[in-house]
Amino acid sequence: MTRPFRFGVVAPVRTDLPTWLARVRRIADSGYSTLLMPDFPLMQPAPGPTLAVAAALTNLRVGTWVYASPLRPAWLTAWEAHSLTQLTGGRFEMGVGTGRPGIDDELRDKGMPAVPPGERLDRIRDTVRALREFDGAGRHTPVAMAVRGPKARALAAEVADTVTFVQRADEPRAEVARLARDFRAVRDVELALAVSVVGDRVAPHMAPPDVDPAAVRAADSLATLPEDPAAAAEEIQRRREEIGFSYFVFGADSADTFAPVVAKLAGQ
Repeated sequence: MTRPFRFGVVAPVRTDLPTWLARVRRIADSGYSTLLMPDFPLMQPAPGPTLAVAAALTNLRVGTWVYASPLRPAWLTAWEAHSLTQLTGGRFEMGVGTGRPGIDDELRDKGMPAVPPGERLDRIRDTVRALREFDGAGRHTPVAMAVRGPKARALAAEVADTVTFVQRADEPRAEVARLARDFRAVRDVELALAVSVVGDRVAPHMAPPDVDPAAVRAADSLATLPEDPAAAAEEIQRRREEIGFSYFVFGADSADTFAPVVAKLAGQ
């Protein structure tokens, strides 16, 4: 089955509030489905209240991209996620993962204990279990998981509604395509692709700032798209047909550039 296209934007608060609110309105008016917030403590407002503001301002779906499981207890993440589902009328999607590179240093800096990799996955499982209990029979908060290793993929096959694959910005296309094909052989879920490099722009909070766009393009990485909307639309269609990705996530700085792409492909 070919899934319809969906488009999201990672839009952290990096400006004054009126400028950010104006950007959120433009994203909604451009046909994007989802506004997403990264989980970077102290670098911006917390994801929960920020997403609640965006959902009250527009009809967008909102979600985390993604909660880092080592940063908070499972029940607390589940409670916040369920609360956002209630407050948005069912427009919240909980993205969750085991933590970005450098998460151990971040935990240490905040006086928190290190969390072994296996325990991070256990926290995700416990978070989803608690979320289902909070939701009860009448609600279903969608869960998006960022995965890489076999244990994370196996857990996602059990509990996730959407799956994205953690990748280096300069990782060759073939390796991520293999992960996608192998996963779809186990379970057919929505596959999401984070596009962190557009032309020569690197999206904040989606890739390290020292990423070399030329190296990313040379690797034929799935983390990049051309800046030309027509070429980008063609490549996006190719990635759905050949690999199965139907949900594409861009950085906020590229949202206006790709508005024509979204207008053309959304709903197909």
